[in-house]
Parts: sequence; structure tokens; C-alpha cells
Amino acid sequence: MDEAVQAEEYFDVLTKTGQKTGIRKTRGHVHRDGDYHRAVHVWIYSESTNELLLQKRAEFKDSWPGQWDISSAGHISAGDSSLITARRELQEELGVNLPEDAFELLFVFLQECVTNDGKFINNEFNDVYLVTTIAPIPLEAFSLQESEVSAVKYISCEEYKSLLQKEDPDYVPYDVNGQYGELLNLIAQRYKENVEERSLSLQRQLNRYAPIPLTAELGGISDVDKEALKFVLKAAMIMDDIFHQQVCLSNPALRDWLKEHADTSPLNKLKWKYFSINKSPCFSLLIAYRSCLDENLAFLSTADSAIKLHLHATKPVSGWKGLEYKAAFPLSKQPGANFYPSDMDKLEFELWKNSLSEDERQEAMGFFNVIKRFNGVNLDTQTDEGVADLSIRDLYCVPFSQEYSSYLTKASELLYKAGELTSFPSLKKLLHTKANAFLSNDYYDSDIAWMELDSKLDITIGPYETYEDSLFGYKATFEAFIGIRDDDATAKLKLFGDNLLVLEQNLPMDDTFKSKDVTAAPIRVIQLLYNAGDVKGPQTVAFNLPNDERIVRDRGTSMVMLKNVSEAKFKHILLPIAEACISKEQQELVDFDSFFTHTICHECCHGIGPHSIVLPDGRKSTVRLELQELHSALEEAKADIVGLWALKFFINQNLLPSSLCKSMYVSFLAGCFRSVRFGLDEAHGKGQALQFNWLFEKEAFIMHPDGRFSVNFDKVEDAVESLSRKILTIQATGDKNKASSLLEEYCKMTNPLRLALDKLESAEVPVDITPAFPVADQILHGRP
Repeated sequence: MDEAVQAEEYFDVLTKTGQKTGIRKTRGHVHRDGDYHRAVHVWIYSESTNELLLQKRAEFKDSWPGQWDISSAGHISAGDSSLITARRELQEELGVNLPEDAFELLFVFLQECVTNDGKFINNEFNDVYLVTTIAPIPLEAFSLQESEVSAVKYISCEEYKSLLQKEDPDYVPYDVNGQYGELLNLIAQRYKENVEERSLSLQRQLNRYAPIPLTAELGGISDVDKEALKFVLKAAMIMDDIFHQQVCLSNPALRDWLKEHADTSPLNKLKWKYFSINKSPCFSLLIAYRSCLDENLAFLSTADSAIKLHLHATKPVSGWKGLEYKAAFPLSKQPGANFYPSDMDKLEFELWKNSLSEDERQEAMGFFNVIKRFNGVNLDTQTDEGVADLSIRDLYCVPFSQEYSSYLTKASELLYKAGELTSFPSLKKLLHTKANAFLSNDYYDSDIAWMELDSKLDITIGPYETYEDSLFGYKATFEAFIGIRDDDATAKLKLFGDNLLVLEQNLPMDDTFKSKDVTAAPIRVIQLLYNAGDVKGPQTVAFNLPNDERIVRDRGTSMVMLKNVSEAKFKHILLPIAEACISKEQQELVDFDSFFTHTICHECCHGIGPHSIVLPDGRKSTVRLELQELHSALEEAKADIVGLWALKFFINQNLLPSSLCKSMYVSFLAGCFRSVRFGLDEAHGKGQALQFNWLFEKEAFIMHPDGRFSVNFDKVEDAVESLSRKILTIQATGDKNKASSLLEEYCKMTNPLRLALDKLESAEVPVDITPAFPVADQILHGRP
């Protein structure tokens, strides 16, 4: 990039905390005035030689001319994005063209310095990326940009660190004892692997899951329907492929690599087994109560990832097969998963969304698409007037039917074949409408068909939950639950669906917020045969769907209870928790009926309370849209605490036996410890921490000197009602500030919670189950 172009380059001016001010200035003015701005640093690291690539800055550069520096670096122009800039700078300066999955964002480094006798003030937020290659790139493969780079060389990490510590004048200075030292420290730590210690750590994580085979009787299922079931199971397996892609860009490659290499060493087998539970390189639970800083951090690093060959990354070199790199993944879970560009922030999305028409805006916030960038911005077309709009024009929607076309086309074919075979008319309708939805991206009819399902085979498949999108809570993940309906248990639960409107009208909130059009939620109890997709880590015991507010408004919701999963969790987790943490005199009050009944009420209460709302300014909206990333945690807390309130309401109405009263509260208390172990970054765990801490503060829960807990029956009812009212009112008014304040105050790892969870850790109580599905395996492989 020559100086004439640089003089016209505009930067976004930032605050001292890195937020955009809305002001743009030319490059020269930014460095003259010392304005804060953004840039990228890209380091190329050779894994086999433990070397970093350095470039020598051109002699006429206006900062640090002729000194050895970062592999590649450059400013982020106004309206441009971080990752596109990193890729472009690497290509322009060194002639290295790599895909997005080669770039690992390590940290943001704030560089504040003054050079050139005070004429060049550099206050710069640098996004620091690492590209990990297997071996050094031959120096003759580089195409150097003469206006920027005069030479390149590799240098060992140790030597480079030593030179920086000595402040060698030939090298651009960086304080390796300060924040920038994270780069070299991270590389050193990553490759100082203690195999025995790491194996023990992963084995401890695996031990927290109890492997449980889940079985179900196939009585009443004809041979023809078993054949249909085989096609459904194959379609369900495809949901796993889609979900892996939705979690993280490099996730499918990492999965395939770990699976392929699982038998090469005991450590690799442990990596594969634990990845199979989490379905990503990040912990989905367990570490949070040890240190909140550990939530959603990766238990694998890019060093563990897949090796990919890029034949055309550089100009060809005789005898060199091409550039091999490690498929990178982030050090911690990305809040937007793989639904949005990894370098997109909330402000950019909001600016783009606000530039759209109303229909386009609804699509952008919809469940069934991903947000992508165009192929970058042509900086030559920038003008003073146009720069501010570049980021707005850079985003666009891609429907799931297009993004996951190869997967969904195959799944659609399988479901259609299953629908042609089944003897259950309502199941045929569901399978055919879902097959159509996979191709059309319109899920309305198939969700209605799912609610009307009346079949011994119970099938839930498609995009539903939005927990993975913690940036906004907009985008749905694919999942599948295949089961056999338990007719006897389903018949017993009619009470809850029949009284949904009664619950709505008696909710502890202002009458003006109550809906008069609540539809009774059908309840189906199943024995789970198989699940796939978004079923990582903690296994759900029930779900209430759909989440589409249009259907909730028009038809309500329906719920499915997974009875064999509930029974397994109660036996292997909740009873041991009660033995360790509940006072001796109340332990006998923890029973399965209370646990399962509250689970039912929890799911019922997802279908009541505020959904479509009218804001104080008269604007119509939904709770999900107003609370955004806070919605999932608050909704889970609402369903839990209002579910507990609803049980007491049913008891008062003589619809449930009074013998349930005490046991439901004590079982709920034991359940708090179970859910909080999922981690405070997970919606259920976050919601449970909120409830426990509120009830503990109100003295409804009491901790005794021996570290055990009990329920104060004199205060628990009022405490439950007060929290129910608090959450329902926040939802009804769409008040995100109050939601944030409530979660910030109560969603924390308090000392009582930590003591309880440490006790469970010492007792080695499983955190959750890992289900196996022997019946599904028999069906798929044709065994009797």
C-alpha cells in the first residue's frame, strides 16, 4: 500500500475502552492526534520448528522503518472488519492467501507509544491472530509487497523473546513481560504437554458423566413402522453433522480428525471421548464453580486440531507440496457460535439491522438463517461519505436451507421415505411437512404438524433451541429426539394441559399482562430411543416447543417428557446429591414423583406468561427480541420458579395431593445443585443460580453448620412467589436493564453454592449422564 493511498485511508476513532465513537479520520490525522483505533497483528508460527515468521519493515515506513516486526499487520479501515483485514494484509504483504479457519484470535493488545519525536502517536487496539503451520513456509514461496516489506525470516520463539527483552534496536519493541507476552507464553504452554497430567484431567472430566443405556419397549410398533424408524434415525444422525457446523467453523474438521486419530494413543482416545460429549472443543460445564473464568474455555487447543493442506496458499515452490496448517478454533466459546461472522460485534449487527426494511429486519432476527459477510470491501471505492456505510452493506442473510443444503437435502429424502412407510397418519404428515421445511426453510406447517402428532412413534427433528446463540439468542440449532410414547404416563398428565389457562389467569403478576388466549399445551411422555444434534453435555429431561412466537401466539406450545432420562438422572444424580447436601431429616422428602412433576410444570410454564408483549411506548414486540442474549437464562428461571409456584397452586386447588407440598420444595433444592453444576454460562445453570441465591437470601433455604441445606417451609412459598412476580414483570415489560441487573446480582457463584458443589465434587457425584441407545443400534443394524 503506497503512501498516497494511505493518506486517504480512514479509520474509526475509538474511545479509550475500544468502543466506536462514530467519528472517522484519515490515517495521518489519527496518528497526529493520538486517537485510539484498531489494527490486526497476524503471526505465522511453525509448529515443527517452534519458530515465528518475522517481516522486515520497508526502510521508508513512517514508523519503525527497517526493523523486524510481526509476520503481517495492518490497520482496520473504517467500516471494515477484523478477520477480513487480517486475511487481506497477509495476502497483500506476504502473498499468503489462507481461509478463515486458519486464523486463531488470541487476544486484543492495546499498544500506546509515541515515536518520531512526538510526530507519530500510536494508540492502537490490535486483534492478535495466530496462524499455525506444520512446518516453515519456504522463503521463496512468499511474494513480498515492496512498499511494506523488505525481507522475511524465521526465528525461534526463545531467541525472539530474548531479543525483545534486551530491547535490540533491530526489532520493533514489545513488552514481553506485559500483555504481549501472552503470545509467547501461550505457545510455550501449548506445546509443553504433560501427557500423564492431561490424561488424568480428561479422565476426571469423563468420570463426571455416568454412562447409562436407555432402553424402550417397541411393543405396538409394526415391522413397517420399524423400517420407517430406521430412515428417521438416519435423518437424526444428520442433525449431528449440522450442529457441529453450527457450533464453530472448524468444529467438523476437528471432530473428524479426533475420531480418525482416537486409536493412536490413550490420550487421543480421551480427547475423542470427551469431545463426543461436548460436541465442541470447549467445556460445556463442570469447571464453572471452580473458577468463573474457566467457563466455556477450550479443553483442546489448535495444537490438537486437524491438519489441512492448502495447495494454492502461496506461489508454488519446486519440491514443496504446499502449505499445511492447523484448523484454528477460539480459546473460548464464541458468543455468536457459527451463526455470525466471528469478528462481528453487536453494534455492527444493530447498525445493519436498522438499515433494513421491516421484513428484512425480521428475517435478520429470525431463527432459521445465518449472517455472513460479502467477500470483503474494496478499499479503492471508499469516500468520505461512504465509509460509514461499509459495515452495513457487508452483512447478509443465508437461509439454513442454503447454508446446510447438502445435509438437509439428504435428511429431507430420508424423512419423506419414512413418511411413505409409516402407518400413523399424523406421523406421515409430520415427516412430509418437515421434509418440505428442510428445503423451503419455512417451518410453520411442520411445527403445527409436530404439535398435532398422535403416534406411538414420537419424532422431534429440526432447528429449535437458541441457547447456542448467546450473542442475541436469535438463531436455532438442529436437534432430534426419537422415542416411543408412554401412553399410560401421558394419560396421567392431562391435568396440567387442561389447566394451563387457569394458571395464566392466576400468575403472580399484574392482570394487564395476562393473556386470555392461552392454549392448553399437549403433553407427551416418551421413552427416549435416540437423540442427536444439540444434545451436548447435560441431557435434557423435557422440552417445550416450538419457540416460534407466531405459533406460540396462535396455537400455544406442546411438551415432551423423557421419562427414562428423568429416571436415570434421579437415580444416579439427584439421590446422591440429596445424600451429600440435604439435611438428614429432609433427605427422605426427595422423591421421583416430585422431581418429575416439577419437570412437567417447568415445561408447562414455558407456555404461559409473557411472550408477545406490548412495550410501555405502545410498540408490539416479543420477550425474546427485547431481552436478546438474556432471554434464555431468564426464561429457564421463569419456567423453574413459576413451575414451583404452579405446583403449590394445584395443591391449594386440591388438584394435586398435599403430600407433595414439602417433597416438591426439597426435591427442588437438591435440583438446584444439580443444575448449577452445568456452569453459570449455560442458561439452565445460570437460571438455577439466580433462584437458589434469591431463595437463600430470603431465608427459604438454610445452610446448617455441617454444610448441609434444608428448606424453611414457613418462608419458601412467599419467596417463590416474589421471584416469580419479579421475573414475569421484567418479561412483560421487556425491560432488559432490569433483567441484566437481576442476573448480575443473583447469578453468581456464592459461597453456599461453592461449598455444596465442592462437597459433590469430593463425593464424586456424577454431574450428568451419557446415554447409550442399544435399541436404536439394533434397529439401524437390523439385529433382533
